[in-house]
Amino acid sequence: MAEDGKGAERVTFSRGYDVCIMAIDGTWRRDCKLNAISDTDAILTVDGSIQGLNLKEFFLLLSSTGLAYRRCELVRVNGAEMDIQFLRGKNRKKRGAAGGRDEAA
Repeated sequence: MAEDGKGAERVTFSRGYDVCIMAIDGTWRRDCKLNAISDTDAILTVDGSIQGLNLKEFFLLLSSTGLAYRRCELVRVNGAEMDIQFLRGKNRKKRGAAGGRDEAA
């Protein structure tokens, strides 16, 4: 999809794709729109205030059932738009072979 032939870099959705963000402990959940996504990050639009939400680390739910998700951290907020970065096992402290997997999709 990339013009330079290096592989897919970022997919942008013209209308946004309905997704949710959810706290790691499940204490809050918020509907949002996925505007663009790549292998390492995404751009979201969130309606309403994000005050009171702990966005240091959270899940991006890619399905209504919550079975497809990515663990994320906030990179930047610009009004209703958020840039997030996906966390992977190698970015976190190693806790053994079974503990390093952070994503289901």
